[in-house]
Amino acid sequence: MTTRYSFGGDEHLFVECSEEMSLEAFFKSLSMARGVRDSAIRGVTEICPANASFQIKFDPDIIHPDDVLKEVKAIEGAAAKAEPVLKTRIVEIPVFYNDPWTHETLMRFRERHQDPAGTDLDYAARINGYGSVDDFVGAHSGSPWFVSMVGFVAGLPFMYQMVERQRQIQVPKYLRPRTDTPRLTVGHGGCFGCIYSVRGAGGYQMFGITPMPIFDPTQTTSYLRDFMVFFRPGDIVKFKPIDRDAYDQAVEDVDKGRFAPPIREVTFDLRDYQKDIDGTNAKLEGLLHGH
Repeated sequence: MTTRYSFGGDEHLFVECSEEMSLEAFFKSLSMARGVRDSAIRGVTEICPANASFQIKFDPDIIHPDDVLKEVKAIEGAAAKAEPVLKTRIVEIPVFYNDPWTHETLMRFRERHQDPAGTDLDYAARINGYGSVDDFVGAHSGSPWFVSMVGFVAGLPFMYQMVERQRQIQVPKYLRPRTDTPRLTVGHGGCFGCIYSVRGAGGYQMFGITPMPIFDPTQTTSYLRDFMVFFRPGDIVKFKPIDRDAYDQAVEDVDKGRFAPPIREVTFDLRDYQKDIDGTNAKLEGLLHGH
């Protein structure tokens, strides 16, 4: 991986660790961003992490842009020696696949889709080589996903599937964006999965919906009273397919303040993962369920 630096105006430095997303690129970017934060460089006012990159905002009246670049390049050298270990958490997210709300929405926007005659799930299953939608849902929910970035809209997680590159789900976005997407839609575009934290425009393929809020500015949701955004970069997500009855029950539990998503603190070691991806995933799922 070759790190690239570019200035944006007089106050921003963009650091790109790789042109392609990978867990290796994420860890390098994360280590560098943390190094910048921990160094408390005088004049640096904000650090914004992304999938395999981050952006620094600085005050040019306090620090010269060349000095910012010099400091960050020095941090890159130290980051290369950092242990690729992350203390994080794994969470189970229930998903009602092929639900009526995303189905109604996708049917309204078929003229903007690559396959107007089918559904988003039909299309994704076919182009990824699965014989049925059920097989595709099994693949989508069968392996965990790594949250590489939170943002774009408030609380929206970008998720990277934790399988070998050749097994990763790849689905292009709509040919033209929609003007509507239901809140809490589970979608996919390119190599990234996501959950729409709020209702609004979008372009990712729509696979289902979760009853679990992930953004609550009122902070009245039982598990969002300390922080209005649920996800953090580095979180690991395991999807759980549910039916309509389970969805309705979960919605009721959320409304009554008794919904408690399964969450476990875990330590993720990139080296162990690289040696045995399926074994690491099985271990993570075991920890999620207390095994």
